[in-house]
Amino acid sequence: MAHALGLDFGTTNTVMALADADGTTQSVSFTSSAGETDSMRTALSFMKDAQLGARALKVEAGQAAIRQFIDNPGECRFLQSIKTFAASALFQGTIVHARRFQFEDLMEVFLRRLENYAGDGWPSDAKRIVTGRPVHFAGSNPDPQLAMTRYNEALSRFGFPEVHYVYEPVAAAFYFARNLKKDATVLVADFGGGTTDYSLIRFETNAGRVSATPVGHSGVGLAGDQFDARIIEHLVAPEIGKGSQFKSFGKLLDVPSNYYLSFSRWNQLSVFKTSREFADLQSLVRQATEPDKLELFIELIEHDEGYPLYQAVSATKMALSSAEEAEFHFAPLGAAGRKSVKRSDFETWIADDLVRIEGALDDVLASTGTAPESIDKVFLTGGTSFVPAVRRIFTNRFDTDRIETGGEMVSIAHGLSLIGERDDIEQWTA
Repeated sequence: MAHALGLDFGTTNTVMALADADGTTQSVSFTSSAGETDSMRTALSFMKDAQLGARALKVEAGQAAIRQFIDNPGECRFLQSIKTFAASALFQGTIVHARRFQFEDLMEVFLRRLENYAGDGWPSDAKRIVTGRPVHFAGSNPDPQLAMTRYNEALSRFGFPEVHYVYEPVAAAFYFARNLKKDATVLVADFGGGTTDYSLIRFETNAGRVSATPVGHSGVGLAGDQFDARIIEHLVAPEIGKGSQFKSFGKLLDVPSNYYLSFSRWNQLSVFKTSREFADLQSLVRQATEPDKLELFIELIEHDEGYPLYQAVSATKMALSSAEEAEFHFAPLGAAGRKSVKRSDFETWIADDLVRIEGALDDVLASTGTAPESIDKVFLTGGTSFVPAVRRIFTNRFDTDRIETGGEMVSIAHGLSLIGERDDIEQWTA
């Protein structure tokens, strides 16, 4: 019987895992209207359903949420990347079909759907839930204590006797360390949707049991979603009015750039439609020097084109990981929505972000006095690790035979479940 449930509540995807007494792990399987899967897109959809009552909402999560959203355009409210709100004091909730949801409500609703999808596979008798947390939360001014308060509030509603938190790269390191044949100093770089985290850990084995000494941690609140935002900023935003102007009391003023900042970030786009900013944008059309562009902008929001845009951007970014040039195609923009993108241009767009990602690596090495040559293994996890410019950060410092990848989707959740089965869990918790 599994003693603990490992929960990797991710910006993009969420995975849960259980570990057996012999150290084997398995992902919790979810069955929804969209089929069976062992990972869930961290997304929610809400739709009114008269059969459930006047105030009741039909809620779906993950792939089922995406399907409900696509099948019911204009009637369904779709939210994604909700994790990025956790540490934001500015986020005080969002209105969904006349009901207000705080962050902890959204997290609970999402996990309740996963509990339902898991059916008999949900570990209702588990004594612990071990949840991953980033070293540094996403956002311009994140409050980690606020995030932990919100996590605690949401998770306390499930009745687990014990709730523990472990740094996400520490969990990934533990998953990786299962296969170590000898003592090693390991650097784990975890690239999520919203954060990049590093953990430096010394692993030693004694009588078949792994022990660890944390050496240091660092991180920065940006990763794959920021790269997506750069693509939107350069390919889409100019077509919907970024850089254009409007008339006000005889003066020409720039259309506020914060509209496009919200549009280019998945979490903010989820709530932009119901914000005061969107109402202000609608009022500018008649004063705009290029009203057609702002009208297109408004149309994209009103028609909930955020998810199709997400798919288009992700496809382009993925293609650029293996090719020097790729096509970006987003049909709602018409002819302007089909463009060729060079990898070199993409790398120029993300250059400042790469500097910050590499700076966080410098921080963990400098603060611990660790020379690159003294690190035995480098474990890269997360989809952004496939971006060639990101990978070069590590190949420029470490021999390629010391760099390993694998388990990009499951390493954190499975590492958390393994840690949850240990008697010395306090050694690992954040």
